[in-house]
Amino acid sequence: MIRSLLLLLWGWIVLWSVHSGRLDLLLRGVFHSLVGASGVALVLAGVVLFHRNIARREQQVSWPWIASGAMAMAVLLIPPNPSFSDLASTRPQGLPEPPDLAFVLPPEQRTLTEWVRLLRAQPDPDLVEGSPVNISGFVLKRDNQTAQIARLTVRCCLADATPAGLPVAWPTGMKPQANQWLSIQGAMAVETRDGVRVAVVIPRTITPIERPDRPLEP
Repeated sequence: MIRSLLLLLWGWIVLWSVHSGRLDLLLRGVFHSLVGASGVALVLAGVVLFHRNIARREQQVSWPWIASGAMAMAVLLIPPNPSFSDLASTRPQGLPEPPDLAFVLPPEQRTLTEWVRLLRAQPDPDLVEGSPVNISGFVLKRDNQTAQIARLTVRCCLADATPAGLPVAWPTGMKPQANQWLSIQGAMAVETRDGVRVAVVIPRTITPIERPDRPLEP
């Protein structure tokens, strides 16, 4: 009986995680249906086991089942809150190939990751100087480097996450905090940093925002 109830509990938690949006912090959206299917399978297994053992009574509950129940409650009560900046700071930048991306978009409609891909495919920063920018992301801080505005791109989940960041000419006196989410409107300019000419975002407005519901990008 206890095993069937635990299967039902875990199945409900998996389905609830898909429905509530928790998985958006951990897993790319295209895989949510697979996770949901596993939740349905757990619920069905729990129902079958419940009916099979409905007349039985378990004399004692072993510690693995108690641990499983405690873990299920912890998953339910403690929402995931990954530190994107800490994760990104430990990984090199290197975007996966875009699934379907056209650089013919107007500059102000490009996302941050689209800007990063464009600048890597077209490394001459002078070609984008003066282009309007309208992007959002979290503040990425690496040791001994100026803070960037960044996003995490994933093929599957946080385990293979890759950071995509753009340098920003932060206003004088502004000290952006790691993991803070910002919306930035401005324009691209060219600066020489560490002896290399690079495209830099010159902000016109910087607005703190809430972390988006789906912070991971393909």
